[in-house]
Amino acid sequence: MDLLLNHFWELTITGLAFGAIYALIALGYTLVYGVLRLINFAHSEVFMWGSFAAVWVLLAIGGGKATGAGLVGYLIVGFLAAMLVSALVALALEFVAYRPLRKRNSPPLIALISAIGASYTLSEAMGLRDKPFKAMGLDVKLGDYVGRPREASPFPLQINTVRLFRIGDYQVSNKDLIVLGSAIVMMVVLDQFVKRSRLGRGIRAVAQDPEAAALMGVNRDRVIRLTFVLGGAMAGAAAMMYLIKVGQTRYNAGFLLGVKAFTAAVLGGIGNLRGALLGGFVLGVAESYGSAIFGSNWKDVVSFTLLVVILLFRPTGLLGESLGKARA
Repeated sequence: MDLLLNHFWELTITGLAFGAIYALIALGYTLVYGVLRLINFAHSEVFMWGSFAAVWVLLAIGGGKATGAGLVGYLIVGFLAAMLVSALVALALEFVAYRPLRKRNSPPLIALISAIGASYTLSEAMGLRDKPFKAMGLDVKLGDYVGRPREASPFPLQINTVRLFRIGDYQVSNKDLIVLGSAIVMMVVLDQFVKRSRLGRGIRAVAQDPEAAALMGVNRDRVIRLTFVLGGAMAGAAAMMYLIKVGQTRYNAGFLLGVKAFTAAVLGGIGNLRGALLGGFVLGVAESYGSAIFGSNWKDVVSFTLLVVILLFRPTGLLGESLGKARA
């Protein structure tokens, strides 16, 4: 408890930073569930592929040598690369793993099994990425990209930690501002897009009543594709923030983060965009406080215990509204 009291603001801001990452990934779970009533367990691997896309693109364009103002440009490129690749992987996932089942009116359990299979496929494909290039004799030439596939791949940008201003006992750094600022911008943009745009209204209409939406001329397949693309883009943005904060990625980096993000979505009220954001921040801060009180080894125990306690008293989550309602 003394550690919590003595480092309250440091733990709070660190928790909010990781909570922002959880929240952005959770948006993908919430969007897909809101429209399809499907838990997309492969979404964590969409995040992981986005993190590798950012690492590889920045490595290819020489991001490791970036300094000063040029660093901002490389960060923008990294965000765009991660979001684009994650969106494309999510779209391919919908096309291969879910659309054929949806066309055949398969029960939800079959789609869930397909999601789990797709998750392992994407993870192991990244973990075995050296095999096809080794067969073609390109593993040495492309060693920076496919070498040591089961080990961590470092983030090529060297971002020096700069303390900017003090809040209580903690000096907020440039990395804290980049992660929290980027997350808040992405959340606000997505929230306003779903709330105010024509395509966003289509998403809410399908989430609320697919049959009525179809009668009103809403193309359900187009809405579903858009939902996967938006969720994938948010996961890509989260991947770049994760790299900034943690400094490396792995072929299985998405597993635990995916579980945490799904927990955040359920905590806030799965199917609710603002609930996913709230759940992410609550979970991140609870983890940070829990590690200070009980020790870092108990961090995950605290997180999931919090989930159980909240759902005992609030089964629909903290907000509990569906994506189809006006406050989505």
